[in-house]
Amino acid sequence: MKMKEKIGSDAGRVWNILNEKGTKSVKELKRLAKLTDKEIYAVIGWLAREEKLAFGEKEDDIYLSLI
Repeated sequence: MKMKEKIGSDAGRVWNILNEKGTKSVKELKRLAKLTDKEIYAVIGWLAREEKLAFGEKEDDIYLSLI
């Protein structure tokens, strides 16, 4: 699978998690989607570019939710 296809597939998985479970921290999403650091940040960039994410910050954690 090519890199762009992999990121798109991973983005779909993360989108589904957020859609089903609501707001999650980056750490929680990484664990739930079974992604590496590199993969989760590529997904965040992909979904942010598509204007699908809302960002929040609490203490030292970044939280993501769907727009």
